[in-house]
Amino acid sequence: MDSLGITSLFLGTLFFLLLGCGVWIGVSLIVVAGVGIHFFTSIPAGKVLGNIAWNTLNSWPLTCLPLFIFMGEILFRTRLSQQLFSGLSPWVNRLPGRLLHTNVLGCALFAAISGSSAATCATMSKVTIPEFKRLGYDRALSIGSLAGSGTLGFLIPPSIIMVIYGVLADQSIGKLFMAGVMPGCLAALLYMGYIVFRGLLNPSITPSAKTSYTWAQRIRTIPQIFPVFLLMVMVLGTIYSGWATPTEAAAIGVAGALLIALFTRSLSWLSFKDSLMGATKTTCMMCLIVLGASYFSTAMGYLGIPKAMALMVAGWHLSPYALIFSLSILYIILGCFLDGGSIIVITLPITLPLIETAGFSAIWFGVFLVIMAEVCQITPPLGFNLFVLQKETGLEITYITRAAFPFFLLLMLTAALITVFPQIALWLPSRMV
Repeated sequence: MDSLGITSLFLGTLFFLLLGCGVWIGVSLIVVAGVGIHFFTSIPAGKVLGNIAWNTLNSWPLTCLPLFIFMGEILFRTRLSQQLFSGLSPWVNRLPGRLLHTNVLGCALFAAISGSSAATCATMSKVTIPEFKRLGYDRALSIGSLAGSGTLGFLIPPSIIMVIYGVLADQSIGKLFMAGVMPGCLAALLYMGYIVFRGLLNPSITPSAKTSYTWAQRIRTIPQIFPVFLLMVMVLGTIYSGWATPTEAAAIGVAGALLIALFTRSLSWLSFKDSLMGATKTTCMMCLIVLGASYFSTAMGYLGIPKAMALMVAGWHLSPYALIFSLSILYIILGCFLDGGSIIVITLPITLPLIETAGFSAIWFGVFLVIMAEVCQITPPLGFNLFVLQKETGLEITYITRAAFPFFLLLMLTAALITVFPQIALWLPSRMV
């Protein structure tokens, strides 16, 4: 093993040792990068950190991050999930699988105004799990569909992880948002297709329909869903049309979320303060991770590790598809030990040059990485959505993992489809103003 290999092994061991001791991911990245620069280069580590902190955090695109987080915090405390369930139920009541589709559609719609996978899963689970238990729906499918659908909070814009990727990879956040729309819809359609298949295969997974709805009754439920569509159009429509930057659209989204909270009478001074404090804490954590990731990326560049890795992988003569398959396996393994966001910021300095060398678009790769981050949300033992559902149901984590497994496979199928047909992700961004 050459000196660069020994350096990489030492820094990697140090990093995982720090994580194992419970050190925050952002702090761990800063420590490892500082050690690497100080002991293995002649560059002043402190000066580099100061420059990185200023250049990274003094970023206009990054200002949309706290706004989108604040918007999600406000909506998390509203009655929006109850309204989504009530509004969607009449429209899916006659489909095979019946109300189980509200898990998918409700999570997809909430994801379009939330940006967080765990928040999407937690918000919808508080409504649908007790209701499905009361009505007698198949427990495994109701929990599994919620675990899988909750991951859409990462993929369907606005997505917090996409903002972080856009800043670190120096890509347009607006184009990343648009790139996530069609893959997100594809994943939702695959979930619904699976529920329809299970419903046709075994109708006993759902209770018999006791209520039928007329078209007039369905139309009367539209006002319950309309606020979500309106906010979605306000945020994504202004970005797609070029009328607003992602940061300006995020500010519009916050105003819209406050109006929804006011109209649903779920906004109090206490909930407003809780939303503000929650957004502040999450933003500080995210900014620390972004700073650590940028410092870590710079340190790896000074040490020459990404270039060496790229040359090594190039020597394997892998086809582009084989490279993506290998990275997928790597991300699944890492997802058993780290959350998706951490995996992205840790691996990006090495994987992005490989992807660009293989001829893939950086915008496309952002969507692929977000799908891998979604996979991490439902892989044991550290899948966040699994823990959210365990808290709501009181069931064993192994049972919830088994229930979520079919949706894990459907997420991997989504990743495969956008790899074979990249225009699924790239068509909308290419048409942006």
